[in-house]
Amino acid sequence: MSQIKAKERTRIKRLNVNISEELHRSFKSATAAQGLDMTDLILEWIQKYIDKNGLVAPKKSRRA
Repeated sequence: MSQIKAKERTRIKRLNVNISEELHRSFKSATAAQGLDMTDLILEWIQKYIDKNGLVAPKKSRRA
């Protein structure tokens, strides 16, 4: 089950990343060949980064 589905009660934010078509195609092929979901893998990488580098509270923006 994907991490998104597992956290249905958690609010979800979309993250868009611009990558080349070739890199996207290669990543999609590699994950599919291993039976992995691209989103789940990226979420795992992000969580590992946070675990390693610590959670930093975002600064509050000041809107006019």
